[in-house]
Amino acid sequence: MKSLMSLWSVLASECARRCSTSTTRDIKTVTGRVEHEGMSFLTITLPSFGKDFQYCLDQGMVVPESFLPYRKIGSCLPSFLRGFTELVFDSGTGVLLDHPSIEAIHSIRQLTLLYSKMNLPCSPERTAKAMDGFVECDVDISTLPNRLLDSDVSEFRRLGLMLFRSLFSSMESDLHNDRIVPKHGPGATADRLTSNGKYNGRYWTRRLGEAFDFESFLLPSPRFYCEDMADSVDYREPEDEIPVKVISVPKTQSTPRIIAIEPSTLQYMQQGLLESLNRHVRKDFLLSNMICSDSQLPNQLLAKEGSVHQNLASIDLSEASDRVSLFLVEQLLFDFPLLKRAILSCRSFKADVPGHGIINIAKFASMGSALCFPMEAIVFLTMILLGIQKNQGHRFSSKAEIFSLSGRVRVYGDDIICPVDSVHNVVDSLEHFGAKVNRRKSFWIGRFRESCGKEYYDGHDVSIVKFRREFPSQRQHVAEVVSLVSFRNQLYFAGRWDTVKYLDEKLVRLLRVFPIVEESSSALGRHSFLSYTAERECDKLHRPLVKACVLVSRSPKDHLDGPGALLKWFLKRGHDPLFDRHHLERAGRPRSAYIKTRWVTPY
Repeated sequence: MKSLMSLWSVLASECARRCSTSTTRDIKTVTGRVEHEGMSFLTITLPSFGKDFQYCLDQGMVVPESFLPYRKIGSCLPSFLRGFTELVFDSGTGVLLDHPSIEAIHSIRQLTLLYSKMNLPCSPERTAKAMDGFVECDVDISTLPNRLLDSDVSEFRRLGLMLFRSLFSSMESDLHNDRIVPKHGPGATADRLTSNGKYNGRYWTRRLGEAFDFESFLLPSPRFYCEDMADSVDYREPEDEIPVKVISVPKTQSTPRIIAIEPSTLQYMQQGLLESLNRHVRKDFLLSNMICSDSQLPNQLLAKEGSVHQNLASIDLSEASDRVSLFLVEQLLFDFPLLKRAILSCRSFKADVPGHGIINIAKFASMGSALCFPMEAIVFLTMILLGIQKNQGHRFSSKAEIFSLSGRVRVYGDDIICPVDSVHNVVDSLEHFGAKVNRRKSFWIGRFRESCGKEYYDGHDVSIVKFRREFPSQRQHVAEVVSLVSFRNQLYFAGRWDTVKYLDEKLVRLLRVFPIVEESSSALGRHSFLSYTAERECDKLHRPLVKACVLVSRSPKDHLDGPGALLKWFLKRGHDPLFDRHHLERAGRPRSAYIKTRWVTPY
């Protein structure tokens, strides 16, 4: 914790110099609060200041309920970081200045949100509360069909059919013509199979069998089908299916992220349907401009435009994945029975929740399902357009009418961009159909916008660099060292060079060698606007070399042969050979890694 405080102090001093102010008292405040409150002040309390600041920036004034733990009686502005906030808000009235300091805005966000996403475990009490919230959210979603009017459901289905008829028809064609090619992902599964072991899996369900024959997907070819092989398949009825395993992973220290680990076979078929969906979305001009998940850049550019012209709003959703009702997905797929049967057959309907046991779930899917992300985008887009058509006062009668919204409406997971003039109707529509809008992270009034990890004020990029892991004390702390090097390089390109100099001294003592390298280099080195410096030349390849630390890891042993190996070959995408020629001997994510000093190319 002492190293975290030292880093904050160095960064605060640099920010103060760039804004011609002082942080002496601020550093004393933070030091004292950390001594009394511990790490939670840096990871929970301090970020609350940054969130209040962003909200006030959007509202155009310091709202009464903000900065309460930091205010003095009778003062509009908080006493903490006063030298910065006075460059943004009027000290007497609390109203946003006509020309606030962009540097001060960036500095406040950087100092208060620096440790907001540290990879630290939550307390058992907070984790248990998050699990309770998962179950409560599902109970709330289960009542959605009873809360919606028949007219709401029919209009939702009508607009969804107009938007996605071509997409769903193309996916049905893929199903009908056996063009769905499944694949296994690299992650964990509820049945605890290894990476290569998934290709020898014999788990199938009666529901999956209604849409997909196990002979066509578990075996490399029909010649391998025999009575013994058929008898070896673990063919389960719905009541005996393996439930998804709900777990928590670090997000912030105030609340963990709740995800679900799917059974291998369901994930296997979900990936095949996902590939078909993404392929056809890219071919559709309208959908590729509204929900395509290939890149976050379009959302970021629209957020920047909205910050300048104030014509586009950025909306953030809470519990986004867990609030997509299965009922709504069924309505969208109502006219496509083959696709509906395929998607629902590879959807888990039971979840094993710590502290609650096995429950039936009303949501479509939790994070962990390959179809969660694209289907939530489809559902949210339909909700958004329902809100926009209500604002316009007439129903969209054709897809051509929606083309005018291309470049003004976009959904990427729980990050939404929509026109400001329709934002209130859009928010009402989202909440009417079960979504939960995070109003503290949604912006449409002022000139601040946030989407997909980028933040802008009046067209200026005020995105910050976040510290993710604790300071390493030795180079054997591999994950922490790699994270610190990445943090250092991000800070360099953010222009925080005094802090970078401080980190360079730390890293040189830790690694002993820390040369300047290109971003494409495999070395753990310093990225710079200046060119790399070579220390010697390779005798064989005549290319420059530099002595640097590199990350070394190996996949665990995982032998695969026979029908499973042949199935893996048939499922390979593309014509090029696999990059790893030992993939049948070792596979999966490395369980350990270490840092080694080597001569490597600096580019």
